[in-house]
This record gives sequence, structure tokens and C-alpha cells, in this order.
Amino acid sequence: MVNEVDARWLLVSVTTAGAASSLRMQVWRKLKGLGALYLQQSVCLLPDRPAVATALAELRERVRTDGGRMRVVHVEIADGGELGELAAEMTAAIDEEYAEVLERLPSFFAELEMESGRGRAVFAEVEESEADLERFRSWVAKIEARDYFRAPRGEEVRAELERAATALAAFESAALERET
Repeated sequence: MVNEVDARWLLVSVTTAGAASSLRMQVWRKLKGLGALYLQQSVCLLPDRPAVATALAELRERVRTDGGRMRVVHVEIADGGELGELAAEMTAAIDEEYAEVLERLPSFFAELEMESGRGRAVFAEVEESEADLERFRSWVAKIEARDYFRAPRGEEVRAELERAATALAAFESAALERET
């Protein structure tokens, strides 16, 4: 759902010509990590949110220090149709990221099932599975940080992560029973 707050955006323009070659990649990674919607090369939009503005101010300082130029302009999207299209485009990209998580989570469940079937519900497997689940949680947290318009698959991913935590707890209980 798009509201009045969502009408405020940040237009970002970056030039890294003459700067260290690694700067361009660093800037791109940071902007994509924030969920930037590129309009053309080196020009993107982001919703005007406090955390985004802070991250951009830090990035702008780094770009300038490293010999590049970066401008951040506050804009308001007055056209509701355009605003809806921008939000929909960003939401679709986030939904694809959530879909990838949903594609990969079944392997977590399959691994727990396979190890249980082999009678290998042991401490080492619990640790490995905990690390796997933590990687999923970390990945989802990064996606959620740029999910400005609540992509539809977000709730499904959170429910699957909860189901994964429950499955891991059961696996851990089996390992405890086995080893004590």
C-alpha cells in the first residue's frame, strides 16, 4: 500500500570517473543493498526513509573522499500512478528475492530429514543446521531491510523460517535424546 510518506523519494546520481576502480563496485553494492531502483546508469531512486538517508550520507562522504561525486536530491512523486508503478517495480524485485529464499529452504528441511533418517541426529549436525538457519535468517533480514512496500512473499518466508526453527528444535531434541 502506497501512502503520503511513500511520495517522498531520494534521487541519487553518482560519478566515479577518475576515482579508484573499486569505488564503482562498492557504490553499486551499497545502493543495491539499500534496494535502489535504477532509472539509468548511475542514477537511481530510493524511498526517503531515515535509515536510507543516513546510509546515503555515509556513502556520499566515502564517494567524495575516494575521488567521486554523488548527489542526493529529495523529490516528491506527485503522480499517484507513477508512485504506484515505482512501488510495484521495487516490490516485484523484492518478491523475487523472497522467492529465491523459498526455493532454497526445502534443502534445509531435506537435510534434516536425511540426517534423521540416517540416525545422524547428533550435536555436529545440529551445529551445522543452526548455522544454515542463521544464514537464511541473515539473508531474509537483508531483504526485509529494503522491503519498503511489504512484498507479498515476505509473510510466507517468515512463516517458513519459523517452521524451519521448529524443525531444527525437533532435530536438536532428537540429538539430545540420542547422545544422553
